Amino acid sequence: MSTTTDTSRGLAAATAAFLIWGLLPLYMRALDAVPPAEIMVHRLLWCCALTLVILLLKGQLGRIGAILRQPGPAALLLLSALLISINWLVYVWAVSARHVVEASLGYFINPLVSVLLGVVVLRERLNRPQWVAVTIATLGVVWLTLQVGRLPWIAMVLAISFAFYGLVRKHVVVDAITGLSVETLLLAPLALGYLLWLGEAGAFGAHGAAIDGLLVASGLFTAVPLMLFAFGVRRVPLATIGLIQYLGPSLQLGIGVWLFGEPFTYVQGIGFGLIWGALAIYALDGLWRRRRPLAVAAPEAEGI
Repeated sequence: MSTTTDTSRGLAAATAAFLIWGLLPLYMRALDAVPPAEIMVHRLLWCCALTLVILLLKGQLGRIGAILRQPGPAALLLLSALLISINWLVYVWAVSARHVVEASLGYFINPLVSVLLGVVVLRERLNRPQWVAVTIATLGVVWLTLQVGRLPWIAMVLAISFAFYGLVRKHVVVDAITGLSVETLLLAPLALGYLLWLGEAGAFGAHGAAIDGLLVASGLFTAVPLMLFAFGVRRVPLATIGLIQYLGPSLQLGIGVWLFGEPFTYVQGIGFGLIWGALAIYALDGLWRRRRPLAVAAPEAEGI
């Protein structure tokens, strides 16, 4: 597979992941009757079950043991599992507490953290239009943060935990399904212990059959975007991943304001407008750079 094709597939996978995450508040709102911590452990356990079934059907269950026998990768996957669990719990709580707009702010900040990690840790380089885009987006996020009038802890926790999750997963040489299976398997004993501690309150039937069905399906809505993200993050520069992530919070913002009726003032509109302007600059620069090689290659082809 060519590098261009591999990058294109990674870009498509990452985009699909952020689309699913952008629509996730609708799913979480349907689970309003369930405490956030209980939703989180159900997501983890059913995600674990789904990935184990997939590996079983593919005859690849042995990969889990191979990873667990390597202290380095196993430790990194435990770290990434803890990071994504924190992210899940805070996000579910934010939706249930009617803070979808602030949660979306977290995912607007998150790409900036990813870009910073890409430049500082991975030595990725940005061209001038990309730096302009990042600068404008930073101004937008700073403006939004200042208007909150307090430390936006929901946004900060979501941003930092997911950015570092992406960084850690980029350094683990493991396929998406196996990595996710190991992550959830490592935390499954804690999740099962929590449900046992809840007793009848955490048992199936406590919230009705419809809710039980949604809890089971949460494994699918958890596993699929994470597998897509893990597939994409290893094939696309982290700086690019960081900026693509604005798709998810844009959808979350729209859902929070237009469907859930959360407040959105003109002051917030200024900040979000700066961020969307930065995205436009980045997208146009990417389009120009993709078309330029074609324009150069065309005269050469004519001379053959």
